[in-house]
Amino acid sequence: MKKPVVMSWSGGKDSAMALHELSKTDEYEVVGLLTTVSEEFHRISHHGVREALLDEQAEAIGLPLEKLYLPSGDCDGCTNEIYNALMEGAMARCRARGVTTVAFGDLFLQDLRDWREANLGRVGMRAIFPIWNRNTTELAYEVIALGFKCYLSCVQASVGARFAGRLYSEELLRELPDGIDLCGENGEFHSFVCNGPIFKRWVPVRRGKTVERGGRFFVDLLPDGQVRETGNR
Repeated sequence: MKKPVVMSWSGGKDSAMALHELSKTDEYEVVGLLTTVSEEFHRISHHGVREALLDEQAEAIGLPLEKLYLPSGDCDGCTNEIYNALMEGAMARCRARGVTTVAFGDLFLQDLRDWREANLGRVGMRAIFPIWNRNTTELAYEVIALGFKCYLSCVQASVGARFAGRLYSEELLRELPDGIDLCGENGEFHSFVCNGPIFKRWVPVRRGKTVERGGRFFVDLLPDGQVRETGNR
């Protein structure tokens, strides 16, 4: 019998790859997605993607979604006390459903992994990391080869505003400045996935205005109102 898992979900490519890896195992079954959302702006924390697109994405994947609303904009403006209280409540709801495992799409940031494991351990939960220590260059090209379609929703100024809103592609990987991790694991960029092998249908988006905020460029990804089957890429 497979162990139920909730996926810590950002809407981006690393979460999608972790979910894809779990979908191929006989050990785990992902039973839901958990995402933090800015209470003020109704956008995914750090990624800046509209809540409406997050909802459509979860529906297209076919998994229930729980959203934790963070005050003061996003994780950057939310105190540890408030964040921990919200997460403890979410974990209590998971345990009540018989779920004691949370999956993450982290790749190599050991201090972040240690922090996650310690916090979950305090509330009787455990963490798994399906794509941990994968070579990020190889993983970047695998994301594309598998047919995941995603757009950069947020980029640091050091990456360049011209990358905001662009399709994550081999061309983009070749153009990224030297020293930028190709998966953006150091926070260089964030993404929004709208199609791929874990999707039942495409989530069509179009590019809106790009704005600069806090040393990062955010593109406003907008629903384009079309519904297409997942094979029509």
